[in-house]
Amino acid sequence: MNDRNYERILKTSFAGVYPHYISKAEKKGRAKAEVDEIIFWLTGYNAKELQDILDNNTNFQDFFSNAPQINPNASKITGVICGYRVEDIEDKLMQQIRYLDKLVDELAKGKAMEKILRK
Repeated sequence: MNDRNYERILKTSFAGVYPHYISKAEKKGRAKAEVDEIIFWLTGYNAKELQDILDNNTNFQDFFSNAPQINPNASKITGVICGYRVEDIEDKLMQQIRYLDKLVDELAKGKAMEKILRK
């Protein structure tokens, strides 16, 4: 990934991408609440904090840098997303962004929530 794309992703508003996560899930019969549950599990945010992030147009860099706690089981997320193996991404911030992409993808593919949340 070139530096310009990397910077563009980090500066992208989370609120700009969040509706796409919801839409991707809902098209496959899943719910917004499930997307939120994934976000809470991965980042440690709660519903009020997520709403503040959406209201303030927080970018991805700040979204993940300020996350209360990245779930310790996030390292169990593996597979390919956007052409990259998530477990091989060296940049921690980009890896966390791709973790979220991968979890929403798994949700949309009908995976059980228990498996998505690595229980």
